[in-house]
Amino acid sequence: MSWKFCIGLLLGLAIGLGCRWLGIPVPAPPMLVGASLVVAMTSGYLLADHFIATHPAKHRHDCGGPSGETQETRT
Repeated sequence: MSWKFCIGLLLGLAIGLGCRWLGIPVPAPPMLVGASLVVAMTSGYLLADHFIATHPAKHRHDCGGPSGETQETRT
């Protein structure tokens, strides 16, 4: 498991336990629909992160570095 996942899981558990212990409403929709919504959003975020991390930028050659020069202007 990645460390981001572990931290997110621990943070979610801490917020849930804190809300239950203090008797305040949980900041999420109740029931199965709410849980499904959270799972869907998390899955979409992780899939997008994986897609972006594994596919290189198509127009990287057009991006300037710290000086703002692209490969075409360095000739």
